[in-house]
Amino acid sequence: MRILVTNDDGIDAEGLSILVQYLSAEAYGGKDREIIVLAPEEERSGVSHAMTLRHPTKVRKLKEAYYSCSGTPADCVIVAGLGALPWLPDLVVSGINRGPNMGTDIVYSGTCGAARQAALAGIPAIAVSCAQYMPPLDYRCSASFVARNLDALLSYWSKDSFININCPSADEAERPARWTVPGINRYHDALSCFDGLDGYRYCFLGEGKSERLPNPLSDHQAVAEGEIALSLIHIHPDAVQPESWNGKKFLPRKKESEQGALDSCSGFSV
Repeated sequence: MRILVTNDDGIDAEGLSILVQYLSAEAYGGKDREIIVLAPEEERSGVSHAMTLRHPTKVRKLKEAYYSCSGTPADCVIVAGLGALPWLPDLVVSGINRGPNMGTDIVYSGTCGAARQAALAGIPAIAVSCAQYMPPLDYRCSASFVARNLDALLSYWSKDSFININCPSADEAERPARWTVPGINRYHDALSCFDGLDGYRYCFLGEGKSERLPNPLSDHQAVAEGEIALSLIHIHPDAVQPESWNGKKFLPRKKESEQGALDSCSGFSV
């Protein structure tokens, strides 16, 4: 199996190095894996699915099977999937991210952006994160779980999806894992600004605070209980409208006082 490993923390990130070490280890099935690394030359956290469109994406060989990329995590998957490396990958593993990618964070995550891009190209993909913010972080739980269970994880992968994994910061001892749904995060961001002499207002997004809505089936809950959270994430946008709306022409809704209670498809007509 040919595996492309990428991330959003950059080519020198500890999590990436440990992931490659475990995926390559014979004790974890590495004998049957060929691994190549293509990761951003600098940290690209929070870039989601951003791509480089108006400038070249530059790839540099650092050593055997190790390459850096001037672009984003999604760029790494794009150029690798279109032939910039010696071979095309059978699988993309993105991570190990420094910090969790759970719930709504999946939208912003460059780690998940790389996995999503692979799935869009029809390549099986796994995003993996160490679900702790503050150091010291122990990536061994994440790396050993993915390496030990790679074939089993791939058996669950399906078209138009990627597997998102969040592991506790812990050693390589086996831990329980369970399927979860992405939780919901509420963000309370903080912004500090000052006016520069050049006429610009400089705005700095601070860490702020976030809250996680309680859900016993969520990835948040699994990790909080010391377990590994797995989610199969659909990659295509979906609509929340009722099926009865589909194909209907749009008209403004009538006021409830004029019509009484509105049903699920009021305001639409053929």
